Amino acid sequence: MSTPSAADRPGTSGRGTEPSPGFAARAERSSETLGSTGPSWSRRSGWDRPDDGDTGPVPIVGDLPAPPLRAADTTPPTDQIPAAVDDVPTATAMPLPPAAEELAMTERPAGGRAGRDLRAAIGVGVGLVAVILASLFIWRPAFLAVLVAAILVAVWELATALGAGRFHPPLVPLLLGALVMEGLAWSRGPTGLVVGFLLTSLAVVLWRLGHGPAGYLGDTASGVLVALYVPFLAGFAVLLLVPDDGAVRVIAFIATVVASDVGGYAAGVLFGKHPMAPTISPKKSWEGMAGSVTACILVATPIIALGLDGPWWGGVLFGAALAVTATIGDLAESLIKRDLGIKDMGNLLPGHGGIMDRLDSLLPSAAVAYLLLSVLRAGG
Repeated sequence: MSTPSAADRPGTSGRGTEPSPGFAARAERSSETLGSTGPSWSRRSGWDRPDDGDTGPVPIVGDLPAPPLRAADTTPPTDQIPAAVDDVPTATAMPLPPAAEELAMTERPAGGRAGRDLRAAIGVGVGLVAVILASLFIWRPAFLAVLVAAILVAVWELATALGAGRFHPPLVPLLLGALVMEGLAWSRGPTGLVVGFLLTSLAVVLWRLGHGPAGYLGDTASGVLVALYVPFLAGFAVLLLVPDDGAVRVIAFIATVVASDVGGYAAGVLFGKHPMAPTISPKKSWEGMAGSVTACILVATPIIALGLDGPWWGGVLFGAALAVTATIGDLAESLIKRDLGIKDMGNLLPGHGGIMDRLDSLLPSAAVAYLLLSVLRAGG
């Protein structure tokens, strides 16, 4: 097929399409100048203009540019990459359960199955047991002093941790109220403990009035929560200490709660497969709960039967009840930490966290232990 001439193409002829005379003259002068002063240009075959005056498509001189490399093309084959030292497969790495993937990083299980520094935890635990036993059997008011010191630190830790949730409970009335509550529990019994709690709550409400209305409701509510959670529940441990056999009662209470922690930890590590509350504490399992109940019964029964002259079934009931309350207390604190986005309430105790992290299971168990031992001793 022949190429149509420029005159035959639409839009290339007619009025207004002929070149301007001035433009043609300037183009002719430019051509003569290039021909006389510029270098000699040798035309390639592809640059030859057709005889009909059509310039045609402009040919591409040289090779086509290579397409840009993709990121995948720049990666060498895997068999040519040298193995790094850190690429050693770890047989102990276990995938997180789906529920744990949704947790904040602070609440996810640790890299190992234990989830804590076991050596440091055992060392600190042995030291705490030694202090408790020495204060109980040498002079009982010394244990009261140790308990009050732990309560004050726990109040400070919990009030500080609540600041992560933009709550600011008034610390001064809480610390003073803790002293009042434990003192009244020691001197006036259960009635004094309740009165101390009411006075502390009133002091929190009034103290916070001086800081303006912004955040008032949240700050006062969190302050009452701290007063109820820590010094009020700890006051039942003081009530356990008041009777003549108070040292044995406190040992029964603390030993049973420790057995719950140890038994649940061991059974959970060895047999744990079914999570109890994966959205709150993914490391707790129903197998661990069974281990807690078993360990609590084995520890509580001889103490209740031999140390307090109670019925053997009282030891079974006491152990099973405290296994439940200790687990609930642990889960309750985990829920608070989960909501606040923190891992521990403090870092005072290596391997354990803060004081509050050790009191979490003891606090609700103290109230149940006091009620059960009051009934068992009265019936015995």
